[in-house]
Amino acid sequence: MVLVQFLVVVLRYVFGLGFIWMQESITYMHGLLFMVGAGYTLLMDGHVRVDVFYREASPRRKALVNLLGSLLFLIPFCVLILWVSFGYVANSWRVLEGSKETSGIQGIYLLKSVILVFGGLVILQGLSMIARSVLTLAGVDDEDTSARSGEAAR
Repeated sequence: MVLVQFLVVVLRYVFGLGFIWMQESITYMHGLLFMVGAGYTLLMDGHVRVDVFYREASPRRKALVNLLGSLLFLIPFCVLILWVSFGYVANSWRVLEGSKETSGIQGIYLLKSVILVFGGLVILQGLSMIARSVLTLAGVDDEDTSARSGEAAR
């Protein structure tokens, strides 16, 4: 994404050339990066959180916060995103929505489909967090649920 952006700038300001499809590809890559990477970021505990109390909490308290947060906020919010966006994505597919620019990328319907992928991936990671939290609360898994920096996933 950075290299394409660099190329766009060099082509435009050094050679006077501009390609709309290249500019749009940056938007596509940016959207893909954040939407598809959200579940992984949740796995790595990389999302922003107000952790005034969470940081010093015991593993059981963290597990309880993660369990309640996932059940009450994360999963319902993702279900809402899937519910609301399904018609939006379906309409885009129905007309095979493309760029408004003639030489743009004619695949906006593909980019909009990533909204559904985002919801599905984050729900799956939320279910994983719920399972880990239940195991921690049951005493089976005593690992600190917030300090998994990927060792188990690698």
